[in-house]
Amino acid sequence: MEYTEFFADRVKSMKGSAIREMFKRMADPEIISLAGGNPASELFPGDELSKIAGKILMTNPTLALQYGTTDGYPKMKDCAIARANKVNAYNAERDAVIIMTGANQGIDLTAKALLNKGDKVIVESPSFIGSLNAFRTYECELLGVTVEDDGMSMEGLEETLKNNDGVKFIYTIPTFQNPTGVTMSLEKRKKMLELASRYNVMILEDNPYGDLRFSGEDVPTIKSLDTEGRVIYAGSFSKILSPGMRLGYIIADAKILEKIEILKQVNDVHTPMLTQLMCVEFMKKYNIDDYIAKNRELYGKKCACMIENMEKYFPAGKVKWVTPEGGIFLWCECPTIKDITPVVNACLEKKVAIVPGSNFAVDMGAPSNMFRLNYSSATLENIAEAVKRLGEVLTELL
Repeated sequence: MEYTEFFADRVKSMKGSAIREMFKRMADPEIISLAGGNPASELFPGDELSKIAGKILMTNPTLALQYGTTDGYPKMKDCAIARANKVNAYNAERDAVIIMTGANQGIDLTAKALLNKGDKVIVESPSFIGSLNAFRTYECELLGVTVEDDGMSMEGLEETLKNNDGVKFIYTIPTFQNPTGVTMSLEKRKKMLELASRYNVMILEDNPYGDLRFSGEDVPTIKSLDTEGRVIYAGSFSKILSPGMRLGYIIADAKILEKIEILKQVNDVHTPMLTQLMCVEFMKKYNIDDYIAKNRELYGKKCACMIENMEKYFPAGKVKWVTPEGGIFLWCECPTIKDITPVVNACLEKKVAIVPGSNFAVDMGAPSNMFRLNYSSATLENIAEAVKRLGEVLTELL
């Protein structure tokens, strides 16, 4: 049976990412993956969380297994606010918080609440494919603005705003951006807010990696600089506790979250109570900042290992990259070629997986000479070996 005629127009042109397709090919246990976005599983507090889950289910199964409120368990909301307060991303007089089944859900529902067909969204170019696909679902037009070494080009942003009516919001990952790993400067964050105010558009600030700084100085969140209630802030527990628990949150003016809460109620009623209770108990019993410090230390070592081996094995002058100060990604450009696909395919033959830059583009069909590397999930030994193999491919093909 042919099903094409039954699909909604808004999804007919959508394609799965090469990352997901690559995962299917990575069933081979010999493949070393530098392709995903997974945090280091060796840091997961499995023993602690298993004891916490067991205690919850033994002592309070009704609370854990019964329906919860759509906006989130109150003590879980307190945990989210506590994390947001660390970066001044919560205004107690104006803001509200909703616990989401992962920050991706919050981004999707924010788009659903704000976008009509034909509206425009300004995004970093390149940007996170999960968010780009969420925006595409609502039949908007994506307008890409180049990411520079210190974040989105403000000249490009101003030009895009000046030449386009119907822009609803700017989507940005200003700290350790996915996929480039770069951090937007304070000057640019202030300029983005000024431009958003001048052209009356919202800002959706996505900050899943902000806790993972291993060098350099912290930069204030855009939300902390906002005096108008113009910024919607997405936070996550995936990179600091566990991605499988699917815990994220959205913070924004209460009038905005009133609509988003209704959409979440339709979407999944509420975020699972058990994982909320587990997070609350973990935060109460253990020092989450000590746990985050272990993440930072390990990721700093892994990033340094990757760069050391890139400098050793990559062909001199053929690959450009910006050294990140945190997060889990490193972005590479090969200026002498137009399409990285042959490199990606040759790497798979050598049992190494990387992600082509086209996955993160507004136009996924356009060729890209860039690729993304992840250093958080592989071991130090595997990072060194994978980069060596990648260097062999690059030396041969470039």
